Amino acid sequence: MSLFFAFTAGLFSFFSPCIFPLIPAYVANLTGSQIEGGKVIVSRRVLMIRSLYFILGFSAIFMLMGASASALGQLFAAYRDLLAKISGFLIIVFGMQMAGLLTLRFLMMEKRFQVNSDRKKNNWTSFALGLAFGTGWTPCVGLALSSILLLAGSSDTLYNGLFLLTIYSLGLGLPFLMISWLVTYSLGVVRKVNQWLPRLSIVNGWILIAMGFLLFTGQLQKLSAWLATFTPFVY
Repeated sequence: MSLFFAFTAGLFSFFSPCIFPLIPAYVANLTGSQIEGGKVIVSRRVLMIRSLYFILGFSAIFMLMGASASALGQLFAAYRDLLAKISGFLIIVFGMQMAGLLTLRFLMMEKRFQVNSDRKKNNWTSFALGLAFGTGWTPCVGLALSSILLLAGSSDTLYNGLFLLTIYSLGLGLPFLMISWLVTYSLGVVRKVNQWLPRLSIVNGWILIAMGFLLFTGQLQKLSAWLATFTPFVY
């Protein structure tokens, strides 16, 4: 269940007003290409390679955050139940904010780090851009990412927290690759999906509320254990 929530949070983080509408600009910045005739003009091979480096960049930051959150949680292992309740409550608040049920202005604060766009584009500048993106995330990503970090902090081991953020990065990175490829054919796909972004944000908010409620009540681990009994790999 934790992995499901982590992947879903990453997926919905991508389809947020903070990221998705900017995909053509991201692609152009990564590759040094131009937007002409309703599509991004770029070598698709170059695009895929540099997009992978970009994804590796923000994944490295997120995984480091996950390991740190999990390590911090281990220091307070004796208070795991209390931490789970606090984390669950905060995740519920984040979900309500994302679903539009709350409007807490301090949750919309952001910090951005800029990468020099005048430098010659290569794979490592794409990696650096990914690091900057992962370090200075935007408000929409911050709510979902913070929820997964709270979940990582309440995990049993450091590796669990690391793996949770790996799955989150996968949920964020896979659609980035797919949409980046599609915008080299037409930007129409971006315009069509833009119409669904407000609804997707609400869905994401309610998913976070559900995750927070399960964590707060201690049902998340019980539900995961129950679902595990249906897998063919459990003996």
